[in-house]
Amino acid sequence: MPASIRDVAESAGVSVGTVSNVLNRPEVVSAATRERVLGAIAALGFVRNESARQLRAGSSRTVGLVVLDIANPFFTDVARGVEDVVNPAGLALILCNSDDRPEKESAHLDVLAEQRVQGVLITPTAELTPHLQTLRRRGVPVVLVDRRAPGPDQCAVAVDDVLGGRLAAEHLLERGHRRIAFIGGASGLPQVQERHDGVEAAVREATGAVDELLTLSPEALTVAGGREAAARIVGMPASRRPTAAVCANDLMALGVLQEMVRQGVRVPDEFAIVGYDDIDFAAAAAVPLTSVRKPRQELGSRAAELLLDEARGEGHVHVQEVFEPVLVVRESSRVRRTGGQ
Repeated sequence: MPASIRDVAESAGVSVGTVSNVLNRPEVVSAATRERVLGAIAALGFVRNESARQLRAGSSRTVGLVVLDIANPFFTDVARGVEDVVNPAGLALILCNSDDRPEKESAHLDVLAEQRVQGVLITPTAELTPHLQTLRRRGVPVVLVDRRAPGPDQCAVAVDDVLGGRLAAEHLLERGHRRIAFIGGASGLPQVQERHDGVEAAVREATGAVDELLTLSPEALTVAGGREAAARIVGMPASRRPTAAVCANDLMALGVLQEMVRQGVRVPDEFAIVGYDDIDFAAAAAVPLTSVRKPRQELGSRAAELLLDEARGEGHVHVQEVFEPVLVVRESSRVRRTGGQ
C-alpha cells in the first residue's frame, strides 16, 4: 500500500497536523522539524492525495484548455503560451481536443467540471454550448480564446480576422490577381466567416463586384481539406479557374500547395497561395507560404492571465482583447501577374 500521511507522521515522530503544515504551510514549522518530516516523506516515497485536497478545497491546482484540433500547430503554440503563465502560478494544464465536434466538447467540459478545475480556456465550436454558462454559474471562470465574446460580461482574446482576410486579399489584388478563391471550412466557425468577409470586402472595393470570388468549403480545416479544394480548382475550365487562393488556415494552404505541385501547377507562377496563422511549417514549406500571422503564444498567455485574475476574484474587470494580424509575404505569392487575370 502507498505510504499515508499517518505513516509519515509516525516515522518523523510528529503529529498528522505537523505533516500537513509542512506540505501546505511550511513557514509555520521549525526548520529542524521540517527537515525531519521531509526526510520521512522521501524515505517512504509518500505522495500527497491531491483528490482529497481538492474535495476539501473545492478546486484543484489545474486549469482546462479545450481546443478545436490538437493536430493544428496553431493550438499547440496557444497551449505553450497558457503554460508559460499557469505553471509559475503552481497550476497544471489539462489539454482537451474537441475535434470541432460539439458533443465531444461538451463531454470534455463535464470532465473538467468534475475535476474541479480553477478555470476553463476554450476555443469553442461554431455554436457556444450551454455548458459554458453552466460552468460560469457555478463560479468557474471561462475565457474564450481566438473567439470574440458574445457580450461584455465575459473575458475573451481574439484576432481581427476581418482585417486579416482583407490583408490577404489586398496583397493578391495588388499582385494582379482578380479571380481569387477563399478556401474555408464547412463547420461555420465565426472566425473563418470573418476572414471570408474581409476577403470579400477587399475584392468588392477593388473590382466593384464579387462575381470572381470563388468560395470553397471542404469538410475540415486540414491538409486533406486543402488538397480537396485544390483538386476542384485544377479541374475547372481555364476561363473560370482562380489564379490565387486565400486559405482559412495554414494547414489548408499546405494541402493546396501539395496538390498544385502534384498536378504540375507552378506556385506562384501559375497559382498564388496565402495561408493564415503563420505556423512554423508555413516558412518551412517546399515553397515558403505567405501567411497572415496571428500572435499564437500571446493569445494563450493573455487568456491565461485573464483567467487567473478572474479566479482570484478581487476587483476583476472583464476584458475583450483583440489583436491585430500581420501579413508575412513569402515565395508562394511573390510573382506579379499581368493582364488583370
